[in-house]
Amino acid sequence: MNSTALATIAATGFFVAFLHAAIPTHWLPFVLVARTRRWSRSKALMVSVFAGLGHVALTSLLGLAIAWFGFQLDEHFGHAFTMIAGGVLLVVGAFYFWRQWRGKGILHHHTPGGNHEPSSHCGHEKHGHSHLEAELEGSALVSDRKGDWAAISGLFIMLTLSPCEGFLPVYLSGVQFGWQGFFVLSGILAVGTLGGMLVFTWLTLVGLEKVELKRIERWEAGLLGIVFTVLGVVMLTLKHSH
Repeated sequence: MNSTALATIAATGFFVAFLHAAIPTHWLPFVLVARTRRWSRSKALMVSVFAGLGHVALTSLLGLAIAWFGFQLDEHFGHAFTMIAGGVLLVVGAFYFWRQWRGKGILHHHTPGGNHEPSSHCGHEKHGHSHLEAELEGSALVSDRKGDWAAISGLFIMLTLSPCEGFLPVYLSGVQFGWQGFFVLSGILAVGTLGGMLVFTWLTLVGLEKVELKRIERWEAGLLGIVFTVLGVVMLTLKHSH
């Protein structure tokens, strides 16, 4: 394994983080709350960064546990670890394909106090809205009857307690690079997630709402299946090439 392999894994990690940040759960709530509460664009963006930091922190903490576990496996299995990790990534890819096939392509965060009824989701999707918008109806996040701090806290909790599960297998693939790999991937996670949240929140705030990112939401599991399958094949190929 070399720096080229780490760069490949880092690029994959950035794609996963940015793709996950493009899902409406990472920017639509901030836009809707900002409009309801008449926040400035700068305040809405600062709140999104604040919530995103909690999201990144918990994901990195889980990644730390995975990295430590991976270090133990690497110590005991040595060169075979790369093959094990590659096989695990293929299994993860198959799992996401299964989710997509089962109609569970949306890896969705529920909003606190929102409407989670499936029938409500379907009705809104017929009119071109994400089912997240249906959940936000009636939520304390978009109600102006409570103070801003209640909304900010709700947004922070919503993202923090819903880590980026799709990034966790990326941490496993970086185990062979030791702590350097962990810190590089954690930085990539932060840049990809926060950058994506800021970009899509800002674009929507300035009125570019016609970007059909809801299609990405519906196919998120399938896209992750492709990514992890390719990454698993790459790891196995690199193993056999050394």
